[in-house]
This record gives sequence, structure tokens and C-alpha cells, in this order.
Amino acid sequence: MVAAIENARAAAGLSQRALADRTGMSQATLNRILAGERVAKMTEIILIADATGCTVAQLTGSAVADRVQCAARATDGASMSSMRQRLLHFMELDAYLDDHAIPSAR
Repeated sequence: MVAAIENARAAAGLSQRALADRTGMSQATLNRILAGERVAKMTEIILIADATGCTVAQLTGSAVADRVQCAARATDGASMSSMRQRLLHFMELDAYLDDHAIPSAR
């Protein structure tokens, strides 16, 4: 996962400091994660995914994105890739909550 986070940071054109600023994490924490000295928490992975424009699955290697098929039409000019990205974000979050036996709010 460290390599995936580092690749996402580089692809987004962000320095470690810029990524730390965008996520609200300290640069020291981010540096320890990227050095493999500390495992990223799921909340941190979600922040990093959001800041780099990736999905959680792209960072964690989960198979949710491979299982999701969708069809939609944008009526407000939104791009299909951004809509798919947001859908995957929520699907990955749902899978994470299921994996940790956290019930969804009704």
C-alpha cells in the first residue's frame, strides 16, 4: 500500500507537505506512513484518496472497484469519471464498514 500511496501522491503532483496540508495530517505522520514505519488508518487512507483523486481501492488494492458496474447519465455536466470515482468511494466505505461489522445508519 505504501507504493500505491506514493504513486498516487506523485501522480497528483503533490509534495509530501502539500499532501499533508490537503489531508490535514501532519507531515511527520505522512512521512512515517510513506516510509513504511507506520500503517495508515482507514480514515487516513480515505483522506489521502480524496486528496489525490484516487479511490480507496486503488490505494488498498481491494477488489470493490473490479466488482462495480454502473450506468448513469450526467444531467448537470458532471464527468462520468468523477461520478464513478465518488460511487466507488462510497462502495469502498460500505465494504469497509461491513468488514468491521459496523451497521449502516437507517
